[in-house]
Amino acid sequence: MVGALLALSRALVGLAARSLADLDEDVTLQQYRTLVFLVSYGPQRVVDLAHELDVTSSTATRLCARLERKHLVARQERPDDRRAAWITLTDSGRELVGAVMRRRRDTLSEMIAELSLTRPLALAATLNALVEASGELPDSQWWQRLEAARQ
Repeated sequence: MVGALLALSRALVGLAARSLADLDEDVTLQQYRTLVFLVSYGPQRVVDLAHELDVTSSTATRLCARLERKHLVARQERPDDRRAAWITLTDSGRELVGAVMRRRRDTLSEMIAELSLTRPLALAATLNALVEASGELPDSQWWQRLEAARQ
């Protein structure tokens, strides 16, 4: 089971990289992961992004600066805490994440359509349990947050 999941994770990372490269070859997987995290959890302090991405604060600061130059995120100061920079997703950032996710969804749908699954709902339940155990949002909640970022 672990070996199969590792192989699947490699395949999914490859799919993510190809989907991203098809739409914007100038955004790295680490930068894309940052954008996805902002969709999932909303505006974040740079220090919190560093913790989530398991990098130093200076690395997260440089990463966010690159995303800001690409107009995918914006840096904001809050009146109650001018020392901490908050990173928010821009409309362009949200649109890029949505486009990549839609492309990934379409490719996965094509792959699944070719499978012969005897118990697809049981497989989906198992995969959703793994998603929950990882701390990620279920797909339906994630898309709701992407739509909420529009407003």
